[in-house]
Amino acid sequence: MTEDDAEAAEDAAEDAAEAEAEANDETQDEPEGLQEGDFVRLSYTARETQDDGLVDTTSQEVAEEEGVADEDQTFEPRIIVLGEGHLFPPVEEAITGQEEGDSGSVTVPAEEAFGEKDPEQVRTVAADKVPEDERYPGAHVQIDGEHGHVEAIIGGRARVDFNHALAGRDIEYEYEILDVVDDRLERAQGLVNAFLDIDLEMWLETDEVEEETYVSPSDEEGEDAEVDEDEDEDVEGHFETELVEKESLYIEATPQLTMNQQWMMGKQQIAQQLIDRLGIDRVVVQETIDGMGAGPMGGMMGGMGGGGEGDIEEALEDADVDADELVEELDDA
Repeated sequence: MTEDDAEAAEDAAEDAAEAEAEANDETQDEPEGLQEGDFVRLSYTARETQDDGLVDTTSQEVAEEEGVADEDQTFEPRIIVLGEGHLFPPVEEAITGQEEGDSGSVTVPAEEAFGEKDPEQVRTVAADKVPEDERYPGAHVQIDGEHGHVEAIIGGRARVDFNHALAGRDIEYEYEILDVVDDRLERAQGLVNAFLDIDLEMWLETDEVEEETYVSPSDEEGEDAEVDEDEDEDVEGHFETELVEKESLYIEATPQLTMNQQWMMGKQQIAQQLIDRLGIDRVVVQETIDGMGAGPMGGMMGGMGGGGEGDIEEALEDADVDADELVEELDDA
């Protein structure tokens, strides 16, 4: 081996060692476990630490034991997106870095949960502002646009606490990470449920959509084409229509959705979140109108529209109308 060959081999070895060291550094820098932006299916139960009162749960069994289960609500594991504020920050921080199948518990202090109790939010109001059937301690009331609960009724006055019912309470979460959600339709359903707390029919489709694109004169001639100084500088471009593929998330527009306050106030933001998080092009909210059956008017129109000429003549005879006279009147009109 010549001296030059030896030097080349030494340089190659040094380069390989440096590349390996850089790769190891990058591997060490990569965070392990669940990270911000991951979709996670989570089972949890949250209780007040003060008296063990139930705050929230994804367990049907716990809901039944606590007497809060009903036909209108489904208790099942939730899909959350880490970093999106779907749970209190201390809970998301505890989950971050963990793995599928891990479980644990974390206590959320009052100031990071529903806030500390503010004495100034406990106020005395005229008793007649409280609906008559809600004038008892513990009743939840709406007064001047504020939600509160009655502490006491004394004479013509009512003492009402306008703090959140769980203000000043520490909350303990017991959780289990069931799995990481990769299916995009499941992700969409989980996001919508997190925003609106309703289950909706939805599906993904790739559509061909007409799209108008502005074409300038330079685009038609080519970017490198020389511009003739004698040509009119005011020549305008034009729009061309072309078919493009767009991946769409379709959402069934049920009355439950269209009347949802969160949806009415923030549909644009919710749709943008879905587009960004799912990597799709658009969200289509689709309304389906089902037939409700034909009433008297529908039945008559259905008979006339569905039958032939003989059916029309029979209908005119039944109504004692001369067909020839009717045609003449229509012609005159």
